[in-house]
Parts: sequence; C-alpha cells; structure tokens
Amino acid sequence: MTILDRLTVLASPSAALRRAIQLADSGKPAEAFPLMASAARAGIVDAEYRVARCYLEGSGVPPSRVEGARWLMRAANHGSADAQALLAALYLTGLVAKEADGNGAESNQLFEPDTSGKPDFTAAFDFATRAAEAGSAVGQAILGYILTSGPKPMRDADAAHRWYEKSASAGCAEGCLGFALSLARNGKRENRVRVAKEVRRAADAGLPTAIYLLAVLTEHGLGVAREMAAAVQLYQAAAEKGLPSAQFRLGLALIDGAFVDQDIAAGEAWMRRAALAGNIEASYLLGERYVKTQRPDFAESANWYRRAAEAGHQAAARALASLYLTGNGVAQDLEEGARWLRAAANGGNQEAQVDLANLVLEGAGEPDDHASVAGWFEAAASSGDLIAAFNLGLCFANGVGVRQDEGQAAQWLRRAAEGVAEAQYMYARLLQDGRGVAPDPSQARLWFARAANAGMLDAQVALAEMLLNGRGGTREPKVAMQLFERAALDGHAGAMFALGALYGAGQGVPVSQTAAQKWYAAAAGRGHGQAQLMLGRYFSRGIAGERDPVAGRLWLERAAAYGISEAADELAELASG
Repeated sequence: MTILDRLTVLASPSAALRRAIQLADSGKPAEAFPLMASAARAGIVDAEYRVARCYLEGSGVPPSRVEGARWLMRAANHGSADAQALLAALYLTGLVAKEADGNGAESNQLFEPDTSGKPDFTAAFDFATRAAEAGSAVGQAILGYILTSGPKPMRDADAAHRWYEKSASAGCAEGCLGFALSLARNGKRENRVRVAKEVRRAADAGLPTAIYLLAVLTEHGLGVAREMAAAVQLYQAAAEKGLPSAQFRLGLALIDGAFVDQDIAAGEAWMRRAALAGNIEASYLLGERYVKTQRPDFAESANWYRRAAEAGHQAAARALASLYLTGNGVAQDLEEGARWLRAAANGGNQEAQVDLANLVLEGAGEPDDHASVAGWFEAAASSGDLIAAFNLGLCFANGVGVRQDEGQAAQWLRRAAEGVAEAQYMYARLLQDGRGVAPDPSQARLWFARAANAGMLDAQVALAEMLLNGRGGTREPKVAMQLFERAALDGHAGAMFALGALYGAGQGVPVSQTAAQKWYAAAAGRGHGQAQLMLGRYFSRGIAGERDPVAGRLWLERAAAYGISEAADELAELASG
C-alpha cells in the first residue's frame, strides 16, 4: 500500500473504498484489497460485500470460503441486497450451511471444494425474500425459482410469476428466462411471441440454457420464425458453453443429418461430451450406437450403458442386463443381469418387468422377486399386453408370486390365446384335460389347430393325436399322418416316436417295421425314452430283420437310465437268459 493509500484510509474509509474500486477496475486487485478490507472493517456495507467476493473468487487475496461466508453474512445482515442474493444462491447450491459453533449457536460455513452439501431452501428463501423486497433483480429471480421449484409447501406459481416479471423488467437475464418459462407454463398460444422475446433477452446476455431454449424455439418455429440454420448455430453456441443438453441435441442432429449436413464423427464427439458431462440420454444412445453398428463393439456399449444405468436410465439398465445375460462385452453373469433388470423393473420399466419375471419363471432371480412378478405381469396384461397375459397365466398355473389357481390360469391364457401361439396350445391342454375349465374336446381341437397353424410343433402333434383318435370331431388319419410327418421332419421327437408306433402297428398306414425302426432310431437319438425302449427291442429281437444284441442292450440301458421300468425288466431277462 502506498503512502497516499495509507493516508486515504486514515482520512476516510469511503475514500479508501473508492480508491480500491479504482485499483480493481484497472487490474490491480492485490493493491485494491487492503484498502477494501479497511473500508469493510470500518463498517461500509458495500466494502463488506466486495471483500466477501474477493475471498470467494481469490481476487487479490488467497481464496477462503470460510472468510468469504463470514463477510458475506455480515454484509447481508447489514442490508446488502447483493450479499443477500448471493447467499440465497449459495444456500440453493449447498455451498453454504448452518452449523452449530462451539457455544451452541448457529454459524455459517462454506464447504470445502470436495464436499457436497444439500440445498437449504429455508435459508435460501429467507435471504432471497430480503434481497427481492430490497429491489435486487437477481434476488427476485432466485425467489421466483424457489417458489417454482422448491419443496412443495413453498411453491406458489402466481407469486413466482410476479417476482420473475419484476426481475425481467429490471433486465436480469435469469429473471427473463424464469419469466419466459412461467409464461410458457400457462400454455396460452398468445404468449409464444412474448416467451420467445424473453428467452432471446436471456440468450443475448449469454445464459447457456436460454441459448439452448431459443434454439429449440427456432427449430420448431414457436414464437419465432422457423430457421434451421439459425437453430444449429444456437445449439452450437450453447454446446460450446458446456451445456450438456445442447451438446446432446447438436450431436444427435449431426448424426441423423435431420436439419444439418450429416457428420457422424463430429456428432458422436458432441454426444460423448454430453455423456461425460452427465447427460444420461447421450450415454444410452452411445451404447445403442455401439451395439447396433455393422461390427458391434459390445464392450464399449456396456461402458456407456452402465454410465446411463447408474444414473437411473431404465432402458440402459435393461440393455446392460441383456449384455450380462448373454455374455456380450462383459463376462456372463446371470445374477448381475438380474440385478440390472431388477433396477429397471423397480423403476417402472414394463419391458424389464416382463424380462425379470420370465427369469423368475425359469428359476432365476431372488425370492423377493416372486412377490413382484404377478403384479408386473398383471399391470402389463391389463393394458392389453398379450405376452404379459400369457406369463400371468403361467404364474397362476405354477403358483409363482400368487396362489396356484388353474381357473385364473385358464382365464389369462384364454385372453393371451388371441395372439400368442404358446397360450393357444396351453389353453387347449386345459380344455382337453378339464383343468380350470370344463372339458371341451371340440374347443381343444380348434385351439390346437390355431397353434399348429402358427407353426408350434407340440400343437401339431397334439392335434394329430386328436385327429387320429377322433377326439373332439371326426377321425382324419391322413391329415394326422401329415401333421406327424411335418413335425418329425422339423425335429419333434414325440412325432418321430408316434410315426414309429403307427408304422409298427399299421395304423392308418401299411405295416412297415423298417420304417418303424427308422423313426424309433430318430426319436431315440433325441433322448426319447420310450423310443429308446422300442429301438432296444427291435435290435434285440430283430423285428425289422436286423438283429443286433449289443445295440439292443445299449438302447435298453439308455431307456432304463431314463426311468423306463419295462427296459429295466427286459435287461434283467437278458441277464438271466
């Protein structure tokens, strides 16, 4: 401090403040601070506020949040509206909090940089109100925000609108933006031009959010002329200011080439910037892009899905679960897959609820999942989801998450049968056996036919059996044989066994033990126990003309291992003989 500056301090604290402001404005903050501090210690409110800002910003003095808070509180209590508004903002961001001091009283302290405090809306409301009533446009904008977005008991849309309007009329950028949003919430078309005008005022002041919103208005022609080139420039401006939502929108536009020349590399770069800045939709879409390219990179996709999923994105959690369940890009882990499905399902994602419920039906998941399964399926089924109706029917049939009830199972399976082949088949089984519904062979035959026409092999075989025996209608052995052959050629072991039996007995076809043995062999090779028994007999006895005791014993042993008691008896006879 020069001799002149010392004399200035001694002569007049007000003069010291004026001299400090002059030095600060000329780029000499270190010389300005001692004069400003002297004026502040003398009780000049503006100096107290300026000293607080110096400490908070590290201007002319080493930064100290604690000292900044102390001087800011002192200026606020002495009536500085600027200090009150700044304190309100700090309380909202959780950077200042009330804590008890050593004497049991409350003190105000700024957190260290690595400490995340919670917003204190009560304290913020108090200081914002004081600042707003004292005429601070910034304080009015902050108060409008609290009345709009604070805890529900504090909210007052009409009061917020009035404070925003006052702040906007004073030229405060934040007030202009808040006023525009308040007008937009009214939903009146006649407000569109006024909304755009206020957003533009805030954008012209450099607010990134306002620039982004003006871009949205310009893209869609809401209150302003629709100009795609101008919209792109505005998105670019907001993106360059670091606004993640603008980076995401710009990236999406460049990737899609919707209203700007397509540039996939630049678009993905902006998308990554948005994702790394916390835009979870950008993270999710990056995951989608990596998994859906011509040469998928599942590992990279998993990284982006996880980033979005950990932030609560339900679709990303479901997608990540799929990767764990299939082992794509990550080590296969059914438990981890179920955990991410559970996170998405508990968040309300119906597709994840259905996926997790299906895992539970297959025996996976945790015990607590069972209680939720039926409820998830019922919610989806009630909204018309036929797959969910089918799965709910399975829940009632198997007692998963609900009391076993074949009547309820039949009702839900009947609903699902309108469009789900598996439900048509299962409902036909219930009608055939009289479980949960009155026996009705003719209706069972009709539902088996619908499922068979949809390509379901089990239904083709069940229908063939009914046609062969004349259950539920007239006998149609030729059609039955056609169905058995079609299902057998498609790999259905039961149909192969049936053909073996039919050729062996000459039922509906000429007797052909050679054809019978061929079909028994085909079914036996697919693990059909009864077919293995019959093939063992054919080889052991030479029924088709080819006697092979070794092969016969082998197939009888396989049938016995499946629990076929007749095979065990025949093996015992062979051993005793």
